[in-house]
Amino acid sequence: MDSTDINNPAPSLELTKFPRKVPAEDIRDIPHALGPEKSVLSLMAMDPATYIGKCILRGIKEDYFYLPAHKLLWNIFVDHYEKNKPVDIISITQALEDKHQLDAIGGSSGLTEIYTFTTTGAYFDHHLKILEDKFVLRSIIDIANQSIKQTFENPEDVAELLDTVETQIFQIRESYNISKDEQSLKTIIKDAVTNFERILASKGQIQGLTTGFEELDKKSNGLKPGDMFVIAARPSMGKTSFLLNIIEHIALEEKKPTLLFSCEMPAVQIVERLLFARSSVRRGEILKKGTMSQLEMQHFKKAVKEVGDSQLVIDDTAAISINELRAKARRVMRDQGGLAAIGVDYLQLMRSHSKQAANSREREVAEISAGLKALAKELKVPVIVLAQLNRGPESRTGASLGVPRISDLRESGSIEQDADMIGLLYRSAYYAEDEEKRQQMAGRANLHLAKNRNGPTGDVPLHFEAELMRFSTREADEHDQESE
Repeated sequence: MDSTDINNPAPSLELTKFPRKVPAEDIRDIPHALGPEKSVLSLMAMDPATYIGKCILRGIKEDYFYLPAHKLLWNIFVDHYEKNKPVDIISITQALEDKHQLDAIGGSSGLTEIYTFTTTGAYFDHHLKILEDKFVLRSIIDIANQSIKQTFENPEDVAELLDTVETQIFQIRESYNISKDEQSLKTIIKDAVTNFERILASKGQIQGLTTGFEELDKKSNGLKPGDMFVIAARPSMGKTSFLLNIIEHIALEEKKPTLLFSCEMPAVQIVERLLFARSSVRRGEILKKGTMSQLEMQHFKKAVKEVGDSQLVIDDTAAISINELRAKARRVMRDQGGLAAIGVDYLQLMRSHSKQAANSREREVAEISAGLKALAKELKVPVIVLAQLNRGPESRTGASLGVPRISDLRESGSIEQDADMIGLLYRSAYYAEDEEKRQQMAGRANLHLAKNRNGPTGDVPLHFEAELMRFSTREADEHDQESE
Protein backbone atom coordinates (compact mmCIF):
# COMPACT_ATOMS: atom_id res chain seq x y z
CA MET A 1 0.00 0.00 0.00
CA ASP A 2 1.51 3.40 -1.02
CA SER A 3 1.50 6.60 1.07
CA THR A 4 -1.59 7.92 -0.74
CA ASP A 5 -3.58 4.85 0.32
CA ILE A 6 -2.32 5.10 3.88
CA ASN A 7 -3.38 8.71 4.38
CA ASN A 8 -6.77 8.27 2.72
CA PRO A 9 -8.31 5.18 4.27
CA ALA A 10 -11.57 3.76 3.05
CA PRO A 11 -14.60 5.75 4.31
CA SER A 12 -16.09 2.58 5.85
CA LEU A 13 -13.30 2.56 8.41
CA GLU A 14 -14.69 5.79 9.94
CA LEU A 15 -11.22 6.83 11.13
CA THR A 16 -10.46 10.39 12.19
CA LYS A 17 -8.05 12.05 9.76
CA PHE A 18 -4.91 13.05 11.62
CA PRO A 19 -2.59 15.88 10.53
CA ARG A 20 0.20 13.33 10.21
CA LYS A 21 1.01 10.15 8.35
CA VAL A 22 -0.73 7.15 9.83
CA PRO A 23 1.31 3.92 9.95
CA ALA A 24 -0.20 1.14 7.88
CA GLU A 25 -0.58 -1.09 10.92
CA ASP A 26 -2.95 1.53 12.50
CA ILE A 27 -5.54 1.09 9.74
CA ARG A 28 -7.80 -1.73 10.84
CA ASP A 29 -11.42 -2.77 10.82
CA ILE A 30 -13.68 -1.39 13.53
CA PRO A 31 -14.11 -4.20 16.13
CA HIS A 32 -17.21 -6.28 15.46
CA ALA A 33 -18.41 -9.89 15.46
CA LEU A 34 -21.15 -10.59 12.91
CA GLY A 35 -21.42 -14.31 13.69
CA PRO A 36 -22.21 -13.82 17.41
CA GLU A 37 -24.60 -10.99 16.48
CA LYS A 38 -26.54 -13.37 14.21
CA SER A 39 -26.47 -16.07 16.90
CA VAL A 40 -27.93 -13.77 19.55
CA LEU A 41 -30.65 -12.48 17.21
CA SER A 42 -31.50 -16.02 16.08
CA LEU A 43 -31.97 -17.21 19.66
CA MET A 44 -34.08 -14.12 20.41
CA ALA A 45 -36.30 -15.04 17.46
CA MET A 46 -36.55 -18.72 18.47
CA ASP A 47 -37.33 -18.14 22.17
CA PRO A 48 -38.22 -14.47 22.80
CA ALA A 49 -39.38 -14.92 26.41
CA THR A 50 -36.04 -16.40 27.45
CA TYR A 51 -33.44 -14.64 25.35
CA ILE A 52 -34.92 -11.18 24.80
CA GLY A 53 -35.61 -11.10 28.52
CA LYS A 54 -31.99 -12.04 29.28
CA CYS A 55 -30.69 -9.32 26.97
CA ILE A 56 -32.83 -6.66 28.62
CA LEU A 57 -31.67 -7.77 32.09
CA ARG A 58 -28.03 -7.55 30.94
CA GLY A 59 -28.61 -3.99 29.72
CA ILE A 60 -27.98 -4.80 26.05
CA LYS A 61 -28.70 -1.87 23.70
CA GLU A 62 -28.90 -1.51 19.93
CA ASP A 63 -25.34 -0.12 19.90
CA TYR A 64 -24.06 -3.54 21.00
CA PHE A 65 -24.79 -4.60 17.39
CA TYR A 66 -22.43 -3.33 14.72
CA LEU A 67 -24.39 -4.01 11.54
CA PRO A 68 -27.23 -1.48 10.94
CA ALA A 69 -29.52 -4.33 9.83
CA HIS A 70 -28.90 -6.09 13.15
CA LYS A 71 -29.63 -2.88 15.09
CA LEU A 72 -32.93 -2.64 13.24
CA LEU A 73 -33.87 -6.25 14.03
CA TRP A 74 -32.92 -5.82 17.70
CA ASN A 75 -35.25 -2.83 18.00
CA ILE A 76 -38.18 -4.52 16.33
CA PHE A 77 -37.71 -7.75 18.33
CA VAL A 78 -37.68 -5.80 21.61
CA ASP A 79 -40.67 -3.71 20.52
CA HIS A 80 -42.73 -6.85 19.81
CA TYR A 81 -41.56 -8.48 23.05
CA GLU A 82 -42.54 -5.45 25.17
CA LYS A 83 -45.93 -5.18 23.46
CA ASN A 84 -46.48 -8.93 23.86
CA LYS A 85 -46.63 -9.42 20.08
CA PRO A 86 -45.32 -12.58 18.37
CA VAL A 87 -41.73 -12.56 17.06
CA ASP A 88 -42.25 -15.19 14.35
CA ILE A 89 -40.85 -14.59 10.87
CA ILE A 90 -44.23 -13.76 9.31
CA SER A 91 -45.09 -11.11 11.94
CA ILE A 92 -41.64 -9.54 11.76
CA THR A 93 -41.70 -9.53 7.93
CA GLN A 94 -45.05 -7.74 7.95
CA ALA A 95 -43.85 -5.22 10.54
CA LEU A 96 -40.77 -4.43 8.46
CA GLU A 97 -42.86 -4.07 5.28
CA ASP A 98 -45.28 -1.71 7.07
CA LYS A 99 -42.33 0.49 8.00
CA HIS A 100 -40.72 0.14 4.55
CA GLN A 101 -37.63 -1.32 6.21
CA LEU A 102 -37.51 -4.85 4.80
CA ASP A 103 -34.92 -3.92 2.17
CA ALA A 104 -32.72 -2.38 4.92
CA ILE A 105 -32.08 -5.85 6.35
CA GLY A 106 -31.45 -7.51 2.99
CA GLY A 107 -35.05 -8.38 2.12
CA SER A 108 -36.75 -11.67 2.92
CA SER A 109 -33.54 -13.62 2.37
CA GLY A 110 -31.70 -11.49 4.96
CA LEU A 111 -34.44 -12.11 7.53
CA THR A 112 -34.56 -15.83 6.71
CA GLU A 113 -30.82 -16.06 7.31
CA ILE A 114 -31.34 -14.89 10.92
CA TYR A 115 -34.22 -17.29 11.58
CA THR A 116 -32.33 -20.27 10.14
CA PHE A 117 -28.89 -19.42 11.55
CA THR A 118 -27.36 -22.51 13.15
CA THR A 119 -26.74 -21.92 16.84
CA THR A 120 -27.61 -23.23 20.29
CA GLY A 121 -28.62 -21.70 23.60
CA ALA A 122 -25.52 -23.19 25.22
CA TYR A 123 -23.44 -20.51 23.46
CA PHE A 124 -25.77 -17.57 24.19
CA ASP A 125 -23.87 -16.13 27.20
CA HIS A 126 -20.54 -16.54 25.43
CA HIS A 127 -21.77 -14.82 22.26
CA LEU A 128 -23.39 -12.06 24.29
CA LYS A 129 -20.08 -11.45 26.08
CA ILE A 130 -18.36 -11.11 22.69
CA LEU A 131 -20.94 -8.46 21.70
CA GLU A 132 -20.31 -6.60 24.94
CA ASP A 133 -16.52 -6.71 24.43
CA LYS A 134 -16.73 -5.43 20.85
CA PHE A 135 -19.10 -2.65 21.96
CA VAL A 136 -16.64 -1.57 24.65
CA LEU A 137 -13.78 -1.51 22.11
CA ARG A 138 -15.86 0.58 19.69
CA SER A 139 -16.80 2.94 22.53
CA ILE A 140 -13.12 3.44 23.41
CA ILE A 141 -12.36 4.19 19.76
CA ASP A 142 -15.24 6.70 19.58
CA ILE A 143 -14.11 8.50 22.74
CA ALA A 144 -10.49 8.51 21.57
CA ASN A 145 -11.45 9.95 18.17
CA GLN A 146 -13.64 12.64 19.76
CA SER A 147 -10.86 13.50 22.19
CA ILE A 148 -8.29 13.77 19.41
CA LYS A 149 -10.59 16.06 17.44
CA GLN A 150 -11.25 18.28 20.47
CA THR A 151 -7.55 18.32 21.34
CA PHE A 152 -6.56 19.62 17.88
CA GLU A 153 -9.19 22.36 18.21
CA ASN A 154 -7.09 23.87 21.06
CA PRO A 155 -9.78 24.06 23.77
CA GLU A 156 -9.57 26.96 26.21
CA ASP A 157 -10.24 24.77 29.26
CA VAL A 158 -7.80 21.86 29.05
CA ALA A 159 -8.62 20.68 32.58
CA GLU A 160 -12.30 20.39 31.69
CA LEU A 161 -11.49 18.37 28.55
CA LEU A 162 -9.25 16.04 30.58
CA ASP A 163 -12.01 15.56 33.14
CA THR A 164 -14.58 14.86 30.42
CA VAL A 165 -12.38 12.22 28.78
CA GLU A 166 -11.61 10.56 32.11
CA THR A 167 -15.30 10.51 33.04
CA GLN A 168 -16.30 8.99 29.70
CA ILE A 169 -13.69 6.26 29.99
CA PHE A 170 -14.71 5.50 33.55
CA GLN A 171 -18.36 5.23 32.48
CA ILE A 172 -17.29 2.44 30.15
CA ARG A 173 -15.39 0.79 33.00
CA GLU A 174 -18.48 1.03 35.25
CA SER A 175 -20.67 -0.74 32.72
CA TYR A 176 -18.11 -3.40 31.76
CA ASN A 177 -17.90 -6.78 33.41
CA ILE A 178 -20.79 -6.02 35.77
CA SER A 179 -23.32 -8.82 35.94
CA LYS A 180 -26.81 -7.40 35.63
CA ASP A 181 -28.53 -10.72 36.20
CA GLU A 182 -31.00 -10.80 39.05
CA GLN A 183 -29.76 -12.52 42.17
CA SER A 184 -31.71 -15.56 43.26
CA LEU A 185 -33.81 -15.20 46.39
CA LYS A 186 -31.72 -17.91 48.08
CA THR A 187 -28.54 -15.88 47.50
CA ILE A 188 -30.13 -12.72 48.88
CA ILE A 189 -31.44 -14.57 51.96
CA LYS A 190 -27.99 -16.08 52.52
CA ASP A 191 -26.41 -12.59 52.44
CA ALA A 192 -29.07 -11.23 54.82
CA VAL A 193 -28.51 -14.07 57.28
CA THR A 194 -24.73 -13.56 57.10
CA ASN A 195 -25.19 -9.88 57.96
CA PHE A 196 -27.48 -10.82 60.87
CA GLU A 197 -24.94 -13.33 62.19
CA ARG A 198 -22.24 -10.67 61.98
CA ILE A 199 -24.39 -8.32 64.09
CA LEU A 200 -24.94 -11.04 66.71
CA ALA A 201 -21.24 -11.88 66.80
CA SER A 202 -20.33 -8.22 67.35
CA LYS A 203 -22.17 -8.26 70.74
CA GLY A 204 -23.27 -4.66 70.39
CA GLN A 205 -20.05 -3.26 68.94
CA ILE A 206 -20.31 -0.65 66.19
CA GLN A 207 -20.27 -2.29 62.76
CA GLY A 208 -19.35 0.67 60.59
CA LEU A 209 -16.77 3.42 60.72
CA THR A 210 -16.93 5.32 64.01
CA THR A 211 -17.27 9.11 64.06
CA GLY A 212 -15.94 9.83 67.54
CA PHE A 213 -19.45 10.74 68.77
CA GLU A 214 -20.76 7.82 70.79
CA GLU A 215 -24.48 8.60 70.60
CA LEU A 216 -24.28 9.19 66.84
CA ASP A 217 -22.42 5.89 66.40
CA LYS A 218 -25.07 4.05 68.43
CA LYS A 219 -27.90 5.43 66.32
CA SER A 220 -26.15 4.89 62.99
CA ASN A 221 -24.20 1.73 63.97
CA GLY A 222 -21.27 3.50 62.32
CA LEU A 223 -20.84 4.88 58.81
CA LYS A 224 -21.24 2.15 56.18
CA PRO A 225 -19.62 1.78 52.75
CA GLY A 226 -21.87 3.45 50.17
CA ASP A 227 -23.61 5.67 52.75
CA MET A 228 -24.20 9.37 52.11
CA PHE A 229 -24.41 11.27 55.41
CA VAL A 230 -25.65 14.85 55.04
CA ILE A 231 -24.96 17.29 57.88
CA ALA A 232 -27.08 20.39 57.30
CA ALA A 233 -27.17 23.68 59.20
CA ARG A 234 -27.57 27.43 58.94
CA PRO A 235 -24.39 29.56 58.74
CA SER A 236 -22.38 29.93 61.99
CA MET A 237 -23.70 26.72 63.53
CA GLY A 238 -20.30 25.03 63.32
CA LYS A 239 -20.96 22.46 60.61
CA THR A 240 -17.42 22.72 59.20
CA SER A 241 -16.00 22.15 62.69
CA PHE A 242 -18.27 19.14 63.17
CA LEU A 243 -17.14 17.63 59.87
CA LEU A 244 -13.49 18.27 60.77
CA ASN A 245 -13.99 16.58 64.14
CA ILE A 246 -15.26 13.45 62.34
CA ILE A 247 -12.49 13.59 59.71
CA GLU A 248 -9.89 14.06 62.49
CA HIS A 249 -11.21 10.99 64.33
CA ILE A 250 -11.12 8.79 61.23
CA ALA A 251 -7.71 9.99 59.98
CA LEU A 252 -5.85 10.42 63.28
CA GLU A 253 -7.56 8.15 65.82
CA GLU A 254 -8.56 5.33 63.48
CA LYS A 255 -5.47 6.01 61.30
CA LYS A 256 -7.36 5.45 58.05
CA PRO A 257 -6.87 7.17 54.67
CA THR A 258 -9.34 10.04 54.40
CA LEU A 259 -10.12 12.64 51.73
CA LEU A 260 -11.58 16.09 52.41
CA PHE A 261 -12.88 18.46 49.74
CA SER A 262 -13.06 22.03 51.04
CA CYS A 263 -14.86 24.27 48.54
CA GLU A 264 -15.05 27.23 50.93
CA MET A 265 -11.92 27.28 53.12
CA PRO A 266 -8.27 27.14 51.95
CA ALA A 267 -6.37 23.99 52.90
CA VAL A 268 -3.99 25.91 55.16
CA GLN A 269 -6.91 27.17 57.27
CA ILE A 270 -8.28 23.64 57.50
CA VAL A 271 -4.92 22.41 58.80
CA GLU A 272 -4.70 25.32 61.26
CA ARG A 273 -8.11 24.38 62.65
CA LEU A 274 -7.03 20.76 63.00
CA LEU A 275 -3.83 21.71 64.78
CA PHE A 276 -5.48 24.01 67.31
CA ALA A 277 -8.34 21.57 67.98
CA ARG A 278 -5.94 18.63 68.22
CA SER A 279 -3.51 20.38 70.57
CA SER A 280 -6.21 22.10 72.67
CA VAL A 281 -4.23 25.31 72.26
CA ARG A 282 -6.56 28.31 72.21
CA ARG A 283 -5.85 30.46 69.18
CA GLY A 284 -7.40 33.56 70.69
CA GLU A 285 -5.19 33.46 73.75
CA ILE A 286 -2.05 32.95 71.63
CA LEU A 287 -2.95 35.99 69.51
CA LYS A 288 -3.54 38.05 72.65
CA LYS A 289 -0.33 36.98 74.43
CA GLY A 290 1.85 36.72 71.35
CA THR A 291 3.58 33.68 72.84
CA MET A 292 3.06 30.05 73.83
CA SER A 293 3.93 28.29 77.06
CA GLN A 294 6.33 25.37 76.96
CA LEU A 295 3.47 22.93 77.57
CA GLU A 296 1.37 24.48 74.81
CA MET A 297 4.33 24.26 72.45
CA GLN A 298 4.78 20.56 73.26
CA HIS A 299 1.11 19.88 72.59
CA PHE A 300 1.21 21.88 69.38
CA LYS A 301 4.32 20.07 68.10
CA LYS A 302 2.71 16.74 68.91
CA ALA A 303 -0.39 17.76 66.93
CA VAL A 304 1.81 18.82 63.99
CA LYS A 305 3.46 15.40 63.93
CA GLU A 306 0.15 13.50 64.24
CA VAL A 307 -1.50 15.47 61.44
CA GLY A 308 1.65 15.23 59.30
CA ASP A 309 1.87 11.47 59.74
CA SER A 310 -1.80 10.89 58.92
CA GLN A 311 -3.18 9.73 55.58
CA LEU A 312 -5.39 12.81 55.25
CA VAL A 313 -5.63 14.41 51.80
CA ILE A 314 -7.16 17.90 51.49
CA ASP A 315 -8.36 19.38 48.20
CA ASP A 316 -9.46 23.04 48.36
CA THR A 317 -10.57 23.53 44.74
CA ALA A 318 -13.24 26.25 44.73
CA ALA A 319 -16.51 25.59 42.88
CA ILE A 320 -15.35 22.06 42.04
CA SER A 321 -17.57 20.19 39.59
CA ILE A 322 -19.06 16.83 40.46
CA ASN A 323 -17.11 15.25 37.59
CA GLU A 324 -13.82 16.73 38.78
CA LEU A 325 -14.49 15.69 42.38
CA ARG A 326 -15.28 12.16 41.27
CA ALA A 327 -12.11 11.95 39.16
CA LYS A 328 -9.93 13.25 42.01
CA ALA A 329 -11.51 10.84 44.50
CA ARG A 330 -10.74 7.90 42.21
CA ARG A 331 -7.11 9.01 41.83
CA VAL A 332 -6.62 9.52 45.57
CA MET A 333 -8.16 6.12 46.28
CA ARG A 334 -5.76 4.53 43.80
CA ASP A 335 -2.71 6.41 45.09
CA GLN A 336 -3.54 5.82 48.78
CA GLY A 337 -4.37 2.17 48.26
CA GLY A 338 -7.92 2.77 49.46
CA LEU A 339 -10.10 5.31 51.26
CA ALA A 340 -12.07 5.02 54.50
CA ALA A 341 -14.22 8.15 54.09
CA ILE A 342 -14.72 11.28 51.99
CA GLY A 343 -15.84 14.65 53.37
CA VAL A 344 -17.32 17.49 51.29
CA ASP A 345 -17.65 21.11 52.53
CA TYR A 346 -20.14 21.94 51.15
CA LEU A 347 -22.65 20.71 48.57
CA GLN A 348 -24.11 24.03 47.40
CA LEU A 349 -20.63 25.37 46.55
CA MET A 350 -20.12 22.59 44.01
CA ARG A 351 -21.07 22.81 40.34
CA SER A 352 -22.44 20.61 37.58
CA HIS A 353 -21.64 21.54 33.98
CA SER A 354 -24.36 19.48 32.26
CA LYS A 355 -26.70 21.17 29.80
CA GLN A 356 -29.70 20.33 31.97
CA ALA A 357 -28.12 22.07 34.97
CA ALA A 358 -27.27 25.24 33.04
CA ASN A 359 -30.76 26.75 33.35
CA SER A 360 -31.88 25.36 36.71
CA ARG A 361 -30.10 25.67 40.04
CA GLU A 362 -32.44 23.09 41.55
CA ARG A 363 -31.55 20.66 38.76
CA GLU A 364 -27.85 21.39 39.29
CA VAL A 365 -28.04 20.64 43.03
CA ALA A 366 -30.01 17.47 42.29
CA GLU A 367 -27.28 16.28 39.89
CA ILE A 368 -24.56 17.02 42.44
CA SER A 369 -26.46 15.20 45.20
CA ALA A 370 -27.07 12.17 42.97
CA GLY A 371 -23.42 12.25 41.88
CA LEU A 372 -22.15 12.19 45.47
CA LYS A 373 -24.41 9.26 46.33
CA ALA A 374 -23.24 7.43 43.21
CA LEU A 375 -19.62 8.10 44.23
CA ALA A 376 -20.24 6.58 47.67
CA LYS A 377 -21.65 3.44 46.07
CA GLU A 378 -18.96 3.28 43.37
CA LEU A 379 -15.98 3.60 45.75
CA LYS A 380 -17.76 1.73 48.57
CA VAL A 381 -16.94 4.41 51.16
CA PRO A 382 -19.14 6.69 53.29
CA VAL A 383 -19.36 10.24 51.94
CA ILE A 384 -20.05 12.91 54.58
CA VAL A 385 -21.53 16.01 52.97
CA LEU A 386 -22.23 19.40 54.47
CA ALA A 387 -25.28 21.27 53.18
CA GLN A 388 -26.78 24.70 53.73
CA LEU A 389 -30.30 25.18 55.11
CA ASN A 390 -32.66 27.94 54.01
CA ARG A 391 -33.99 30.67 56.35
CA GLY A 392 -36.80 28.49 57.70
CA PRO A 393 -35.34 28.15 61.23
CA GLU A 394 -35.21 31.96 61.68
CA SER A 395 -38.85 32.38 60.64
CA ARG A 396 -40.18 30.17 63.46
CA THR A 397 -41.37 31.45 66.82
CA GLY A 398 -41.40 30.33 70.43
CA ALA A 399 -39.63 27.11 71.34
CA SER A 400 -39.27 26.29 67.63
CA LEU A 401 -37.16 29.39 66.87
CA GLY A 402 -33.95 28.27 65.21
CA VAL A 403 -34.84 24.57 65.28
CA PRO A 404 -34.26 23.18 61.77
CA ARG A 405 -36.45 20.74 59.92
CA ILE A 406 -35.62 18.40 57.08
CA SER A 407 -37.82 20.53 54.78
CA ASP A 408 -35.35 23.42 55.27
CA LEU A 409 -32.75 21.75 53.03
CA ARG A 410 -31.82 24.43 50.56
CA GLU A 411 -32.53 24.37 46.79
CA SER A 412 -33.38 20.72 46.32
CA GLY A 413 -35.56 18.01 47.86
CA SER A 414 -33.37 15.49 46.05
CA ILE A 415 -30.79 15.77 48.85
CA GLU A 416 -33.35 14.29 51.24
CA GLN A 417 -34.05 11.51 48.75
CA ASP A 418 -30.39 10.62 48.07
CA ALA A 419 -29.08 10.76 51.66
CA ASP A 420 -28.96 7.67 53.85
CA MET A 421 -28.69 9.83 56.96
CA ILE A 422 -29.45 13.50 57.54
CA GLY A 423 -28.27 15.32 60.66
CA LEU A 424 -29.57 18.83 61.38
CA LEU A 425 -27.04 20.74 63.48
CA TYR A 426 -28.08 23.75 65.58
CA ARG A 427 -27.07 25.75 68.64
CA SER A 428 -29.92 27.26 70.68
CA ALA A 429 -27.76 30.05 72.15
CA TYR A 430 -27.47 31.62 68.70
CA TYR A 431 -31.22 32.38 68.79
CA ALA A 432 -31.47 33.33 72.49
CA GLU A 433 -33.80 36.28 73.20
CA ASP A 434 -31.51 37.96 75.75
CA GLU A 435 -27.97 37.82 77.12
CA GLU A 436 -28.99 35.85 80.23
CA LYS A 437 -30.56 33.14 78.11
CA ARG A 438 -27.56 33.19 75.79
CA GLN A 439 -25.18 32.61 78.69
CA GLN A 440 -27.40 29.82 80.03
CA MET A 441 -27.42 28.03 76.66
CA ALA A 442 -23.76 28.74 75.83
CA GLY A 443 -21.96 25.73 74.39
CA ARG A 444 -25.13 23.67 74.00
CA ALA A 445 -25.63 22.09 70.58
CA ASN A 446 -27.75 19.35 69.07
CA LEU A 447 -27.48 17.16 66.03
CA HIS A 448 -31.00 16.06 65.22
CA LEU A 449 -30.79 12.84 63.20
CA ALA A 450 -33.87 13.48 61.07
CA LYS A 451 -33.33 10.60 58.64
CA ASN A 452 -31.64 7.27 59.22
CA ARG A 453 -32.35 4.51 56.72
CA ASN A 454 -30.86 1.77 58.87
CA GLY A 455 -31.58 2.86 62.42
CA PRO A 456 -33.43 5.19 64.78
CA THR A 457 -33.72 8.94 64.46
CA GLY A 458 -33.53 11.44 67.33
CA ASP A 459 -31.23 13.95 69.01
CA VAL A 460 -27.50 13.64 69.62
CA PRO A 461 -26.74 16.13 72.45
CA LEU A 462 -23.45 17.95 71.87
CA HIS A 463 -21.24 20.54 73.51
CA PHE A 464 -19.43 23.09 71.34
CA GLU A 465 -16.24 24.85 72.45
CA ALA A 466 -16.05 27.71 69.98
CA GLU A 467 -12.45 28.73 70.67
CA LEU A 468 -11.17 25.24 69.90
CA MET A 469 -13.84 24.69 67.23
CA ARG A 470 -14.51 21.29 68.75
CA PHE A 471 -17.72 19.41 69.42
CA SER A 472 -18.00 16.77 72.11
CA THR A 473 -20.75 14.51 73.41
CA ARG A 474 -22.77 15.67 76.43
CA GLU A 475 -25.48 14.09 78.54
CA ALA A 476 -29.08 14.94 77.68
CA ASP A 477 -30.91 17.07 80.26
CA GLU A 478 -34.35 18.60 80.92
CA HIS A 479 -33.78 21.33 78.31
CA ASP A 480 -33.35 18.66 75.64
CA GLN A 481 -36.58 17.01 76.75
CA GLU A 482 -38.40 20.34 76.50
CA SER A 483 -37.15 20.98 72.98
CA GLU A 484 -38.10 17.61 71.56
